[in-house]
Amino acid sequence: MDFLGDFLNVLLFTLWIFVFVAVIMLVVRIFMDIFRDHDLSGWGKTGWTFLIIVFPLIGALIYLIARGKGMAERNVKDAQAMHNAQVEYTRSLVNEASGPAADIKAAQDLLDAGTINQAEFDKLKAKALA
Repeated sequence: MDFLGDFLNVLLFTLWIFVFVAVIMLVVRIFMDIFRDHDLSGWGKTGWTFLIIVFPLIGALIYLIARGKGMAERNVKDAQAMHNAQVEYTRSLVNEASGPAADIKAAQDLLDAGTINQAEFDKLKAKALA
């Protein structure tokens, strides 16, 4: 039995599986970027798709060199849009919330608008906290 040789074969096999999965993930990510790019024409999308399908490694490398900066910018823009949507959703939840916090916030808004004075605000705040 050659235990060390078998162990090295298992490690090498694991490395190749890792590389294969990484290439598949890269190709899928590139396909996602190709089809979400609104500036790229239909023929451009067709060309890039054909190149990636026929020559996955070389095509992916060429794509990353040629369009990698735009890919990163689109990722940042999408992440920012997702963040803004989450912030807006959280704000809508806070505005819909009920209870003392919502009552105090409503009273603070009235105070800031000049509709009520400080004494009325203190009264509403005490009532909400009671």
